[in-house]
Amino acid sequence: MAYSERVSNLYKEQLKGIQEAGIFKQERFIHSPQAADIEVEYPAGASLKKVINMCSNNYLGLSSHPDVLKAAHEGLDARGYGMSSVRFICGTQDIHRELERNVTAFLGTEDTLLFPSCMDANAGVFEAILTKEDVMISDRLVHASLIDGIRLCSAIHDTYKHSDMGHLEEKLQLHSDKRLKIVITDGVFSMDGDTAKLDLMVSLCEKYDAMLLVDESHASGFIGKTGRGTHERCGVVGKIDIITTTFGKALGGASGGCVSGRKELVEMCRQKARPYLFSNTIAPVVVAGVLKVLEILAASTERRDKLEKNAAYWRKGLTEAGFVLKEGDTPIVPVMLFNAKLAQDLSKALYDEGIYAIGFFFPVVPQGQARIRTQISAGHEIHHLDKALSAFIKVGKKFNILGKTKQEIVEMYGL
Repeated sequence: MAYSERVSNLYKEQLKGIQEAGIFKQERFIHSPQAADIEVEYPAGASLKKVINMCSNNYLGLSSHPDVLKAAHEGLDARGYGMSSVRFICGTQDIHRELERNVTAFLGTEDTLLFPSCMDANAGVFEAILTKEDVMISDRLVHASLIDGIRLCSAIHDTYKHSDMGHLEEKLQLHSDKRLKIVITDGVFSMDGDTAKLDLMVSLCEKYDAMLLVDESHASGFIGKTGRGTHERCGVVGKIDIITTTFGKALGGASGGCVSGRKELVEMCRQKARPYLFSNTIAPVVVAGVLKVLEILAASTERRDKLEKNAAYWRKGLTEAGFVLKEGDTPIVPVMLFNAKLAQDLSKALYDEGIYAIGFFFPVVPQGQARIRTQISAGHEIHHLDKALSAFIKVGKKFNILGKTKQEIVEMYGL
């Protein structure tokens, strides 16, 4: 056998080490629709427990919205369950084109191309538009899917310090001889919750003749006055060369993603992006649901406005309680713990109190930056947030971290 006992024992030892370190990731099974209140089986085989979900990407609370579900059912009946094909063969329906046009209008771009996920969009875009004569310059905290897409491309890769515009300018000057330059950033950084300085980045890219790509997965639908995204907040709608984003978070929560931007760049992806060319098309039921989501967002900013208020309320409560938080003004509010085992233990204690919030640690975040990333939703009511805050305070007292600085927490628990 190719898979020998020696190989098996090697992996068993690695897994044992993860378990002994107290950072083993156990699956949790949700037995209800995605919402603020969910029923969870954890660990596997345990009785179901009703908990408040404080770590979902369901920012606008639309994953189980009755109008979205109705639209999905109608899409299923009208266009079937799946396409059984890739787009360029026989996998494109009229509703796929309709969604591309609607996303283009929503984001304020020139054209849009659908992908099975935003991870696929990020995996395909760089290889499709760049060659080894070009350079990619990325923020050091960009999302893992952007990193994977960068790795698949033959262009030179360089980085700049997180949100450091002076360092970015140095890198643009350093690579002035390259055929094409592209700057790569998240709009909202998924682990920290801060936003990119897109107005300054656009100015630098114009000055140094560089393109700008922004992943808006944690921004589309709720950042900016009407929820268009970080580029709306920063006043640069129409000035971003490429936007990648997902329909799996605020825009319905199912699946699918896209590349949107300059017409020629989108067309290059249609011709050359491998995840587009060799992956099945987004299911019609998902397309129908996303179309309804965009219709809901066009009619009112009520959900986006409620989310903004909820996030401010939650951040204020945690700050006053004495937790160490990452600065920001988005619905992503990381509670910093710095120690991986502490993050796991605190997460379990919260679960026992009826709060579902997961610990994050290396390699998901940098070494020594372990945290519980809380994510607020328009689906949360104040009573959800108050109950969650009470639980956080209770377990914070249990682990003696309230009012403590980073240095004090590290001295108690280590990095």
